[in-house]
Amino acid sequence: MKFEHRHAAHCESGVISNMLRHHGVPMTESLAFGLASALTFAYFPFIKLSGLPLISYRMPPRSIIKGMLAPLAARFRFETFSSPQAGQTRLDALLAQGQLVGVQTSVYWLPYFPPQMRFHFNAHNLLVYGKDGDDYLVSDPVFETPMRCASADMARARFAKGVLAPKGLLYYPESIDRKTIEPQAIRKAIRKTVRTMQAPVPIIGVRGMRTLARKLASLPAGDAHTVDYIGHMVRMQEEIGTGGAGFRFIYAAFLEEAAQLAAMPELVGFSDRMTAIGDGWRLFALKAARMVKGREPVNPPALADMLRDQADQEDVFFRDLKRAVA
Repeated sequence: MKFEHRHAAHCESGVISNMLRHHGVPMTESLAFGLASALTFAYFPFIKLSGLPLISYRMPPRSIIKGMLAPLAARFRFETFSSPQAGQTRLDALLAQGQLVGVQTSVYWLPYFPPQMRFHFNAHNLLVYGKDGDDYLVSDPVFETPMRCASADMARARFAKGVLAPKGLLYYPESIDRKTIEPQAIRKAIRKTVRTMQAPVPIIGVRGMRTLARKLASLPAGDAHTVDYIGHMVRMQEEIGTGGAGFRFIYAAFLEEAAQLAAMPELVGFSDRMTAIGDGWRLFALKAARMVKGREPVNPPALADMLRDQADQEDVFFRDLKRAVA
């Protein structure tokens, strides 16, 4: 199969943009991310990862893939399996037909990841575009070049247990009836993101940031749990799925593209503002990391103030963006 691998910032937006481009849709990673209204903030104190709360900067897994269906009038097939053998048999059959296949995996079981980058995260997406002997030919968008993965390792990665267990999930397009992006689809996607970020729920969007800031400010500076909590926030922001700053930069790139595609030049200014917001998230992560590593005194209230400032900036940003696309 003739397939062009492209490096991306995030696995799911990279996979879907590479897959759509393979099928003749002029799609970039940032355009896929924005069209799927994938930007968000969520603080889930009742969902625990190693005893610490889930903090997310994007919509749930598969939302970017499924978010492409309506704008492109597309139909995708999603399949899961009861056993690794059934999953491998089906994947091999699709590859034999010349199909490019997306799969959901666990990062921990992919041997081409360096050991220090492996962790138990079960929602990592990649593309399989062929098989050579016992090795699958893999386009993993977070790597600069294509990879190879032995069938036994692929089976372990596709059938890992735990939170977000992939159950061998594979997917591919059955039809794509529209291969251009309509201006109304862009406006609709932006309005959906605005609604999410302004949601009247204390754990979502801007309000979620402020709720987390209150929790952070209440943590005792001298407690070992506080250091673990702050370190967990940094991991959730900057290591898992691109994170707070990275997703803001991707959305800024989307707004720049949208300015041209939707004939809305004012979105260029919003792109610049979102880039500045991303810079603020990066500074927050840097300061938090310095505290975790002992280079600065642990000061939860100071971090909480930075988080509130990010919330204030995003609050004003999305209010202004709402007016721009009304």
